[in-house]
Amino acid sequence: MATAPERLLLRLEWKVVRRLDGRLQGAHRTAHRGSGIDFTGLRAYTDGDDARHIDWNVTARLDEPHLRVFTEDRELTVWLVLDRSASMTAGPPGRGKHDVLAELALVLARLFGRGGNRVGALLFDAGVLRVVPPGTSRRHALRIGAELVRTAEARGATTTDLAEMLDAAGRLARRRALVVVLSDFIGDGDWERSLQRLARRHEVVALRITDLADDVLPEAGLIVVEDAETGEQLVVDSADPLLQVRFRAAVDARDARLTAGMRRAGVPVHRVGTDRDLVEALVEVVTRTRDRSP
Repeated sequence: MATAPERLLLRLEWKVVRRLDGRLQGAHRTAHRGSGIDFTGLRAYTDGDDARHIDWNVTARLDEPHLRVFTEDRELTVWLVLDRSASMTAGPPGRGKHDVLAELALVLARLFGRGGNRVGALLFDAGVLRVVPPGTSRRHALRIGAELVRTAEARGATTTDLAEMLDAAGRLARRRALVVVLSDFIGDGDWERSLQRLARRHEVVALRITDLADDVLPEAGLIVVEDAETGEQLVVDSADPLLQVRFRAAVDARDARLTAGMRRAGVPVHRVGTDRDLVEALVEVVTRTRDRSP
């Protein structure tokens, strides 16, 4: 009988991976000043460029040295940093943030692995770290899926230390890699400094997984509000206009801090809501990443 990760991966391969085939594989490319696979254009020669790659025909025609520019495929080591903290359980049954994270992790592991890249995973919750070393096969993607199930069953209930999670990724990824952080970024710690350190050595992309419950306080009278990270409960009047204003201000301030911190670290952040179609979300991520590329 198929395991839960096998059933999930089969569903994702049919509904998501097939639709994305050819759109993410090989999509991660790097610009080189030299020979490569695809010629992309010309640019003016500058001091320090390799003179062997001057296009002499264009140089003679324009009376100014020009260089041929190529893009070249490269094999990557990809690390998926997966936030397994309590706040990731928010959302509707079967479509909570932790469900979206699991789907994204399996799809990315499968797509990057099929492209010949090695994919590893770091699963973090309350200081507990589980590591799946990099690999490429479908069986390897299933291994990541099995660890996702295991961490879901053993999830703790303390506040996420985002800085510790990012520092752990930095210690693990010794060689330059693509680091994809999947989290709601709700937690404690001076994560911005840790993110900057990580981004100095690696290419980092943040996928911020969100749910409507993170941003909206429903007007339902007296309700019990529970902090998903600490378990603390409080009875509040959700219809109180002042409470609504304060809640909105807190959400806006949190989002502004996150956006500013990501910008200072030079890390692109992509919002993936629990109500988003996974294919649309990933195509948008790839499109925006390409638009940022030199």
